[in-house]
Formats: sequence, C-alpha cells, structure tokens
Amino acid sequence: MAEKREFIGTGRRKASVARVKMVPGTGKITINGRDVRDFMPYETNVMDLMQPLVATNNEKTFDITVKVNGGGFTGQTGAIRLGITRALLQYDEDNEGSEDSYRKILKRAGFVTRDARVKERKKPGLKGARRAPQFSKR
Repeated sequence: MAEKREFIGTGRRKASVARVKMVPGTGKITINGRDVRDFMPYETNVMDLMQPLVATNNEKTFDITVKVNGGGFTGQTGAIRLGITRALLQYDEDNEGSEDSYRKILKRAGFVTRDARVKERKKPGLKGARRAPQFSKR
C-alpha cells in the first residue's frame, strides 16, 4: 500500500466536527482521550461509526484517534463515520480504479456523501421552523 503511516480524515454532520487520525494497529478506537465504548452511551452509535471499517474488513487493522466537538451523540457519530471513511479513502488511494477499491465499496454503502441536513432556522410569526400558531376562527 502507501508508504505513509498516518491517514487523516475530517467529517462533519449537523453541528459536529470530527478530526480522525488512523495509524496501523490493532483496532483500538479513542475519542477525545476516552475509549469509544466509554464515550458513546449507546451500542448502536458505536456500531454506526464502525460501519466503514466493517464494510472494508478493517476492524482490527487500524488504531483510530478522534477529536470531536459540537452537536450531540448522533451528529458526532455521523461526523466520525465520515472522517473514518475519508481516512480509508486516503489509505486506499493507489487502488482507486480497481473493482474492489474502497471507494466503490464505501460509495455503494452511502458513506462517502456528507449528510447536509442541518436544523432549519425559526421564522418570524411561527412557533418553530414551520409550526404555525393555532388557528382561531373567532
């Protein structure tokens, strides 16, 4: 593969930003200095951020260090997942065109695209972004 030993990816989702650093290792994931299972309150979040690694059979190939801030657990999980995906793409750059390239696998699974959905702003005269006040005929 590549002679570079460190792979970096940045992921964003909602209000969260994650900076992911991957180095060859044993599969240990550290988020903000804490183990992934200590940091994330739900096992589904841990499974969600592991998806790109599972899809490419790299669960035990890399040690991953993440710095994440902003948003809640769901947004942070999505940001970390995108960061891991981008780091994997950087790792697999020389294999880009082949049939079993990570890009094809990850793109088909929908991990390469950034989820652009963010909270919509509140509008004047409404109770929320779209919720209108209750209508009264008289």
